[in-house]
Amino acid sequence: MTWRRVLLGAAGAAGAAAVVEVLSRGGLVDATALPPASTIGREAGRLAVDREFLVDVAATLRAWFGGLALAVLAAVPLGVLLGSVPFLGTAARALVELLRPVPSVALIPLAIILFAEPTRMEMSLVFYACLWPVLINTLYALRDVDPLAKDTLRAFGFGPASVLWRVSLPSAAPFIATGVRIAASVGLIVVISTELFAGGVDGVGIYLSDTQSGGGRTDLLLAGACWAGVLGLAANTGLRRLERLAFRWHDARVEGVA
Repeated sequence: MTWRRVLLGAAGAAGAAAVVEVLSRGGLVDATALPPASTIGREAGRLAVDREFLVDVAATLRAWFGGLALAVLAAVPLGVLLGSVPFLGTAARALVELLRPVPSVALIPLAIILFAEPTRMEMSLVFYACLWPVLINTLYALRDVDPLAKDTLRAFGFGPASVLWRVSLPSAAPFIATGVRIAASVGLIVVISTELFAGGVDGVGIYLSDTQSGGGRTDLLLAGACWAGVLGLAANTGLRRLERLAFRWHDARVEGVA
C-alpha cells in the first residue's frame, strides 16, 4: 500500500509538471510568468548543490526546529495540566480560544521589537504558531480517554498520578504526536513567511525574496519554492513514520475497529 501511494503521488506530480510544460511551451501563458517545468526542475537541481542556498536551508531548518521543539516542550505539559485539572482547564479556555486564532505573521512587528536577532525572532513566531496544534490535540486527547479504564485503575487503588501515567498519557500519545506533525507543517510555513516579510541574513524566505530583485527570476523563485515543499513533505513523512514506529499498537487497534 505504501509503494502504491508513492507511485500515485509521483504520477500526480509528473502530471502537474507536464501540464505546466505544455502551457508554457505552447505559449498559452507567458513563459516569464510561468516558466516550463523542465526549466524549474533544472534550476531546482542546481540549487541542490549550491552552497549559498544550502546555508539558507540550514538557517530555516534551525529556526523551524528550535521553535517547534520549544512549542512541544511547553504545550504538552501545559495541555496535560489543563486537561487533568478541570478547574484550570475551564479557567484557561477563554484565553486559549482568544489567542489561538491570532495569526503569527500579525505578530511580526512585535517580534522584531522584542528580538533583535533574526533567528530568535523567527523561533518565537514558530513557537507561537506550533504551540496551539500541540496544546489543543493534547487537551482533546486527554478528554477522550476511556473513563472506564481510568475508573478500573482507581478501583484497584491507584492514585491520580498513576492513572495519568498508566492510562491517560499512553492513550493520548498518538493524538499528541498528530498535533506535533500538524504543528511541524504550520511552523515551516511561518518561518519562511517571516523570512519573506521581516527579512534577515539567511533563510529560504530570504532566497525567495532575493530572486525578485533586479527584475525578478520566476524560475529561481519557483525552484526555491519547490525545495520548500520538499522540506515540508520530508518533515511530514519522517514524523509520520516515527508515529507508526512508536504507536504500532494504535494503528493495529484502528485497523481492527475498521
